[in-house]
Amino acid sequence: MTEQTGGPAERGPEPADPGAADDEAHQPGLFDIPPGARQAPVRIVLLTGPSGSGKTSLTRRVGLPVVALDDFYRDGDHPDLPRRYGIVDWDDPRSWDHAAALAALLEIARTGRAQVPLYDIPTNRRTSVRQFDAGDSPIVLAEGIFAAELIADLRDEDVLADALLLWRPRAQTFWFRLMRDLGEARKPPLTLVRRGLSHARSEPAMLAALERRGARRMRVHEAESHIRDLAARAW
Repeated sequence: MTEQTGGPAERGPEPADPGAADDEAHQPGLFDIPPGARQAPVRIVLLTGPSGSGKTSLTRRVGLPVVALDDFYRDGDHPDLPRRYGIVDWDDPRSWDHAAALAALLEIARTGRAQVPLYDIPTNRRTSVRQFDAGDSPIVLAEGIFAAELIADLRDEDVLADALLLWRPRAQTFWFRLMRDLGEARKPPLTLVRRGLSHARSEPAMLAALERRGARRMRVHEAESHIRDLAARAW
């Protein structure tokens, strides 16, 4: 008679149940992350709207730390700048460094600090950099005509507090924009008038496009009250 081998004492360990590890890994609480552990210490309020809609004056009144997104324009000699009517189209988002602006805001949200450029609009170039510090503020404002380009990115990273679209009647926007640009000698006067009229004609379509991106339309006084409420809220 042939002796049988391979009894229970001689066989190797039974194969592991392939579902056991998964069951263990999905036990409630095993890999729970404490509430707030992923929450950034600083949240970003994006402030957009037509040039001359009151973004900069609003940020001065509320007194919160501000990142001027216009400082992320590309230098005037950048080879990929978009052009229109034979000149650089500074109203095209491609004239602006989206990646650099996003990286700076994410760094601010996570650490409260970041290096940001300083841009000189009359000469179309970055002149220096500065250290931005949010201090102990839970809210940082990021304002500029291209702010809505960042809504989806900041929402995905869970650092977006809100995205607001300022608006006022077109005639007011045209006038305030022209007075500011002439006072700062941003471009030759005739260029400023032509651009202002072009902006006024396209403004309704611009506002609709910004709303489609997720910005919420508000008058200036409404936005100011809302931002103050956000700053006072315990995130």
